[in-house]
Amino acid sequence: MKRNIVIATVAAAALIGGGTATAVAFGGDSAAPSTPRSSVSVPDDDVHEDAREAKAATVSAPEAAAAALKAAPGTVTGIDLDQDRPGLVWEVDVLGKDNKWHEVTLDAGNAKVLNQHVEHEGDDDHGVEHARAELKGTTVDAAQAARKAAERYGTVTSVDLDDDHRSSAVWEVETVSKDGKEHKLNVDPKTAKVTVAPQDSDDNDNDGHDD
Repeated sequence: MKRNIVIATVAAAALIGGGTATAVAFGGDSAAPSTPRSSVSVPDDDVHEDAREAKAATVSAPEAAAAALKAAPGTVTGIDLDQDRPGLVWEVDVLGKDNKWHEVTLDAGNAKVLNQHVEHEGDDDHGVEHARAELKGTTVDAAQAARKAAERYGTVTSVDLDDDHRSSAVWEVETVSKDGKEHKLNVDPKTAKVTVAPQDSDDNDNDGHDD
């Protein structure tokens, strides 16, 4: 899962069978062989992939965030819809109240926790401090950013806290509208104002600003 705040990927606890935690070492792959399969799956190819995933998921980004926080209390810094080995899943990054990074993998059809990773203590202290600094003073969380973007731009497929090339962080949100068009948006973490992200040279998304 894309994470702009630098985080080392390591393996830790996997939730299996009724929420029982068992330590597993498989190199940080959230789709490890022991991970239960998702109840939803879509064909794995690059043609209109995001649109198909958005249509197939019955759990929204805010719902995925809420379910992840039940498994790992803290602050959500990223939400991503992805077709992986277990099927269609939400991968949610949580900066835990325990000052550790958690990645929670949830079934995109019913929000069941399929897998959970916790980073080793001390592996990413700088990233935790940096994230805390970026989140300080924000009034709009990842779920609220997703809801705001969805009001005008369709189904949210990704939310990430990003501070690359900016003086302060923003929520980067990707959506797919009913016509299958993909949108890349920025949501202000203090005002919830939505703006269309600047286009890359090969990006055909809408331009302009909206809120």
